[in-house]
Amino acid sequence: MSRIGRWLLGLFLAARAVSGDEKPPVPPRRERIVARAPDDERGELVASLLMFASAAAAVFFVVAYGVGWSTQVLGGSLAAALTLLGAALIVAAKRLIPTEELLEEYPQDGDPKAEGDVGQIVRESGDGITRKRLLGGAATVAGGALGAALITPAVSLGPVFDTSRLNKSPWRAGRRLVDEEDRPLSADAIEQGPFYTAFPEGADKKQIGSPLVIVRLDPALLRLPSGRDGWAPEGILAYSKICTHAGCAIALYRNPKFAPTQPKPALVCPCHYSTFDPAAGASVEFGPAGRPLPQLPLIIDGERNLRAAGDYSGAPGPSWWGVRNR
Repeated sequence: MSRIGRWLLGLFLAARAVSGDEKPPVPPRRERIVARAPDDERGELVASLLMFASAAAAVFFVVAYGVGWSTQVLGGSLAAALTLLGAALIVAAKRLIPTEELLEEYPQDGDPKAEGDVGQIVRESGDGITRKRLLGGAATVAGGALGAALITPAVSLGPVFDTSRLNKSPWRAGRRLVDEEDRPLSADAIEQGPFYTAFPEGADKKQIGSPLVIVRLDPALLRLPSGRDGWAPEGILAYSKICTHAGCAIALYRNPKFAPTQPKPALVCPCHYSTFDPAAGASVEFGPAGRPLPQLPLIIDGERNLRAAGDYSGAPGPSWWGVRNR
């Protein structure tokens, strides 16, 4: 055949392939690897109901978290959601997915036939399921509800979209200090030895800049930073209760019982044991905290109640927050 003839024959074959006249060969049908499982509509219904129950428990967790119910209720609802989902998966595995043992040698890595068998096994394992939409919808609902339950605590750590209010302090000159029951704190009620917690009157107690820790020391022992003269009337000091390391609450006060041998007074964070010297502007004595606790200047009004004389000496909260917003 001449060269021109071979070209013409090639063009003819290519045209037939493009036009679709030449159909690709049909691969031979492979034998089943997994035996077809008998229909089990009751098992499908049980698995679906367990998934929907798991979703309901997860939704209950989200509602309980928003309402502020106890930790026991939250833990119980989340445990129920996970247990019900696990039960649904067990039912599906035992009753809906066929199980058989193949007595043959394990194939070598990279065997093309073995790789094709995996896909065929996956396809054939679900042949016996008649309510695929029901099971798929139940799995989607359960997965979405559990995802919402896991995300909810993270969202509650702070505003999701508008974080500007985290930078605002509720303290201003003249605002009165109150206790957890909104009772005014009197300077005469603050004694040397214990420590007290205070909040700004009329403000949100959960705001990061709200809680204060109050202690009273001998005025002769104070070594406050320059510019803070008069911030501690009668030796009463106020500092942010939020640790500058990781945001835990300052909940311990080291009060020496025998001054000659025991360490001096100190505020201590129970999470990582950052220790602050209240007499020296809450400077860091020990631990991972990178800066002092912000101090709030105080005044005593005509009724002997404690009031703020201004705002904090620095931004309250953990140090990473200040670094991120700098």
